[in-house]
Amino acid sequence: MSKFLERTIERAKADRKRIVLAEGEDIRSIKAASMIVEQDICDIVLLGNADKIAEVAGDISLDGVEIIDPAKSDKADEFANAFYEMRKAKGVTEEQAKETMLNSLYYGVMMVEKNYADGMVAGAVNSTSNVLRPALQILKTAPGTKLVSAFFVMVVPDCEYGEKGTFIYSDAGLNENPDADAVSEIAISSAASFKNLVEAEPKVAMLSYSTYGSAKSELVDKMQLATKLAKEKRPDIQLDGELQVDAAIVPSIGKSKAPGSNIAGEANVLIFPDLNAGNIAYKLTQRLAKAEAYGPITQGIKKPVNDLSRGCSAEDIVGVVAITCVQAQANK
Repeated sequence: MSKFLERTIERAKADRKRIVLAEGEDIRSIKAASMIVEQDICDIVLLGNADKIAEVAGDISLDGVEIIDPAKSDKADEFANAFYEMRKAKGVTEEQAKETMLNSLYYGVMMVEKNYADGMVAGAVNSTSNVLRPALQILKTAPGTKLVSAFFVMVVPDCEYGEKGTFIYSDAGLNENPDADAVSEIAISSAASFKNLVEAEPKVAMLSYSTYGSAKSELVDKMQLATKLAKEKRPDIQLDGELQVDAAIVPSIGKSKAPGSNIAGEANVLIFPDLNAGNIAYKLTQRLAKAEAYGPITQGIKKPVNDLSRGCSAEDIVGVVAITCVQAQANK
């Protein structure tokens, strides 16, 4: 276990939260819930049919895990009425609202909205769009935030770069081809997420295949404009670009390619030009450098709802739950 995760779990324990695992009938969620109780990280809720969960769990202890079946919940009418009021202008009927609340993803998000839980984690089974749709319909974006984005916390072993080998890669999970303004917003949100989760000063690099105009193209123009916009919006953030990744993280190359930059060679928050670049980079780092990858973690939602990679393990879910707890603490 990395020092980052150890510290995150320690922080989660210090201010106990209640987190929902919406895919409660999946064996990885069941194993994660058992591990979370064993480590006393937070209060955990599994959503699903209790008999099915018990059948899948087998010999896994679920002592201390709360199980809620949305189809049998005493909150069903309250949640359905609330969803109907939120969405009736969009054509949702009362009957449709009741049907929607049978879906564990919608039920879990409504638990968060109504303060019966502090955050939700899903995505081991469901796609990102399925996980985030109820969050955007019910919770919506956080005050002062233009868009929701997703990042990975990457912890690279025996790495001299970043914050002792820890980085945020963003957006590596949600926005396919953000324009320059969206990239600037992603950078600003990611700086705040880094400061909250890693407890260190963010140094944000706006990445490209070009450094300071060494190449000319529309792709380079986008990152140059994104850098300009981010600096105008938040001059207090240590941020620079456009930078090639070696100039961003390797001190000697940063000095050579970007002399005078306030973050070149020291970046710990890497902002990618599009989802292709971000997703490829995180998976390469995870596999080739044997890095721990936590995410995709969402930012910009009013309350924390986090996605998982469908290839995740139970241990990965535990890590994301701990991160969700820390996000919920910051929400206060």
